[in-house]
Amino acid sequence: MTTYPAPAPGSAGRSLQQQRARAAFWFLAPMLVMLAFVAAWPLFRSIMLSFTDASADTIFNGNWEWVGFQNYVEARVRSSGEVRWRGVLVDPKWWNAVWNTVRFSVMSVTLETLLGLLVALVLNAEFRGRAIVRAAVLVPWAIPTIVSAKMWGWMLNDQYGIINDMLMNLGFIASPIAWTARPDTAMIAVLIVDVWKTTPFMALLILAGLQMVPRDMYEAARLDGIHPMRVFWRVTLPLIRPAIMVAVIFRLLDALRIFDLIYVLTPRSEGTITMSVISFQNIREFGKYAEGSAQSSILFAIIAVFVALYIWLGKVDLSGERSR
Repeated sequence: MTTYPAPAPGSAGRSLQQQRARAAFWFLAPMLVMLAFVAAWPLFRSIMLSFTDASADTIFNGNWEWVGFQNYVEARVRSSGEVRWRGVLVDPKWWNAVWNTVRFSVMSVTLETLLGLLVALVLNAEFRGRAIVRAAVLVPWAIPTIVSAKMWGWMLNDQYGIINDMLMNLGFIASPIAWTARPDTAMIAVLIVDVWKTTPFMALLILAGLQMVPRDMYEAARLDGIHPMRVFWRVTLPLIRPAIMVAVIFRLLDALRIFDLIYVLTPRSEGTITMSVISFQNIREFGKYAEGSAQSSILFAIIAVFVALYIWLGKVDLSGERSR
């Protein structure tokens, strides 16, 4: 029997790898070009304008000047002694928006993770009609945010809202509450709507992790007589921790740039205004393109830090190779 020498494995492997890299590049090229037009250029333009004095009167004719970091750190004082805050980093309104954003993000992501875990555990159980229940749970997440905000705005209205009517009939409140107008209840109203809408998203991601847990482990634990709560803490939770981490990071990045829900539900409330909303107001409503661009640039930097943390923390070994 005649045998022929096999090609050198090193050169063949490198050739195959190069072919795959070229194919991947051509698949990614259209997306990269599109991102350059819809994301990279606007981002570059926004960062550039943050170092100018551009306003609604000068943005289109180019009669603006470079001012360096004035939009970030300078605080101008009028002749009367009154401080006119201009730099973003010395503006109390900006730091109020930062505090509102962080508070909203932490509270909403925490509640949605806990509730999403409970919903995922229920949906992972075996019962009749499970497919229908899974589809029904996703309905709030499928509704556009603008529609959800307007719908809940009507329900929370102090004049004709059904929420106040239900609470008064149950005896929990004595008079109607303007949920979205009062400073002490505006954030609660926003959290209620956001948790209602986004919990299904968290449940869906966690449920995907639960589906990967081998059933043999549960059968072995049941035969050994181990309590279900102990199985959850010692078996289920460690195995779905990577899925929970991914869900939390993605949801946190989304919560940090929250805009539409806040802008529609509580557009003028100082207790809920976020970094995205105050930046939009300065650019579109007040014509302060330079200051609004500086705020947008800072928001981008904050989200970039969280993305870097996600890339670092997301290196979870699911195969167990590192532990060998």
